[in-house]
Amino acid sequence: MRIWLFTCCCVVLVAGAAIVLRFWVVGDFDIAHVVLSFFLAVNLVVSYWEICLLLRIDAIEERKQHWKTFRLATGKIPAVEFLTKSVSVGRVFSPRVWSDLWGVYSLYDSSYTDRKTFGFNADIANGIVTPFLSVLLLGTITIPFLPARVAGILGVLLFWQWIYVTSVYITSFFITGRHRLIDRKEILIYIWTPNLFWILLPIFGFYVSVRLILDGSYVALGF
Repeated sequence: MRIWLFTCCCVVLVAGAAIVLRFWVVGDFDIAHVVLSFFLAVNLVVSYWEICLLLRIDAIEERKQHWKTFRLATGKIPAVEFLTKSVSVGRVFSPRVWSDLWGVYSLYDSSYTDRKTFGFNADIANGIVTPFLSVLLLGTITIPFLPARVAGILGVLLFWQWIYVTSVYITSFFITGRHRLIDRKEILIYIWTPNLFWILLPIFGFYVSVRLILDGSYVALGF
């Protein structure tokens, strides 16, 4: 199975399960629920990648050099090569496989080969801390079992930290001058695009969470 296809399947499986479960129990769809379901599903997948970063940090520098040599020798784009690479079903959850992802990303941001940097530690913290809370929030916005204000507080905590940490990461990327090491196209594709996703969708999630608190009900999610 191609790595990009496996990743998409994981996201669709988690988000789709929440969306189908809501429709089965409640009998409708809600755009806010759909958007947040997909975001939280993406976070669960990314959290696993971040745990792999922690487990395989000693191999990231080696994989970075591998992909750097590959790019110079072939002229191909390492990110495309990694995403289109086939992996057996027995290895799709192997940290060794996903350490390659960080080796590729380190070509554009070398902080992921340095344990002392903000980006490295912030991502590891996200991978350890947020999965359980993401599942809890996804569950209660699908079939409400927590009081709306409790769910809202949980959402505010989660979404605010994603907004704040991602904003600090982007700021540190430019302040430390790492943007000077790659071209503008790479900055747009590998820095701005994924990180804006982690700011704009959490802003929406933050808004919905505040509504849950102020309304004292799940009306912002169509209940």
